[in-house]
Amino acid sequence: MNDFPQLPVTLDDVQAAAKLLDGVIAHTPIEQSRALGRITGSDVFLKCENLQRAGSFKVRGAYVRMAKLSEEQKARGVVAASAGNHAQGVAVAAARLGIKARIFMPLGVALPKLAATQGHGAEVVLHGHNVDEALAEAQRYADETGAVFVHPFDNVDIVAGQGTLGLELLEQIPTLDTVLMGVGGGGLLAGVAVAIKARAKELGREVRIIGVQAENAAAYPPSLAADALVPLSKVSTIADGIAVGRPGQLPFSIIRELVDDVVTVSEDALARALIFLLERAKLVVEPAGAVGVAAIMEGKIVNPGNTAVILSGGNVDPMLMLKVIQRGLAAAGRYLVVRILLDDRPGSLATISRIIAESDANVTGVDHTRVGGSISMGDVAITINMETKGHEHGEQVLQNLRAEGFHPVVLHG
Repeated sequence: MNDFPQLPVTLDDVQAAAKLLDGVIAHTPIEQSRALGRITGSDVFLKCENLQRAGSFKVRGAYVRMAKLSEEQKARGVVAASAGNHAQGVAVAAARLGIKARIFMPLGVALPKLAATQGHGAEVVLHGHNVDEALAEAQRYADETGAVFVHPFDNVDIVAGQGTLGLELLEQIPTLDTVLMGVGGGGLLAGVAVAIKARAKELGREVRIIGVQAENAAAYPPSLAADALVPLSKVSTIADGIAVGRPGQLPFSIIRELVDDVVTVSEDALARALIFLLERAKLVVEPAGAVGVAAIMEGKIVNPGNTAVILSGGNVDPMLMLKVIQRGLAAAGRYLVVRILLDDRPGSLATISRIIAESDANVTGVDHTRVGGSISMGDVAITINMETKGHEHGEQVLQNLRAEGFHPVVLHG
């Protein structure tokens, strides 16, 4: 890795962006996590960018990009495409600068994100079944009308704006050794890498920068290995904020020079990290913002020293949150769903309930049905949702049911 490669974004660009953002964005707080520190053996800090205006870091880059437009460009308005955070960041920046904004969002976008984008004053047009289709339509609209297309990550001003988070972080924690953050297209990772690597060198220090991707949406590891963009044929992850199948060309050119590593985490790890942040840190964070915490909890970061994890956003659909919580609890052995086939006679359900109660588990839901493809005449299928205290406790509940002659089939847990 070269100390001063010829990069499209420099520390001077990031510092200029910071001046533009002065008084516009919030300087988000830092929280220390002792629980994560016990895993790493060092201090771990959470950079709470989920508390930023519009709920994520995206407003930083969007504002810098739009503030540098000419008056004639501002008069033509801006257009963008997003399923969430970028849409809200552009909407907030446009309102602050008095620029008309049109945002294309895919059909089926989460209603809270749609309402929030509209609430910030942007015109929202629903188009396509995914972000790629919405992006294509936004570009077509820009070409047709002259509106300025605000790309979510493949632009020097966007990258410089996101990099201001790195300057802020290093001011708050001067003793940093490692910084972790999620990466989708790469704008945040590239910007923070430029800011922290260059500023740390001026201070005579070295800071590791590590990106984290969901393993089912990880385009950067193969791209870095090939030293060329390697698009994915499919992405599938609960971390919709980083579900990007093709890295941005501009961020990639920076990341391959400055970033120390990009690691991946499982979907179950993401769910556990989100629940950890809710329970232990009292923070609402979207899955894409929790990937750095997931990497620590999965043991993917070795000897990190003083570590900062960027919680990049908190815009999570409540319905997704419900599903993620259930998955996370199941992955941690705290949520068990079983299905039991038995003879349809009085007292069977009462017996099962007694066994579960005596096993010190808590039933949260019961479904009782006599109709279904695998259910014989005279039988009944019972699906039971219960809270347990971990994998060992869940296994003990199952053993107790089997000891009484029942045959539970685990559906979740």
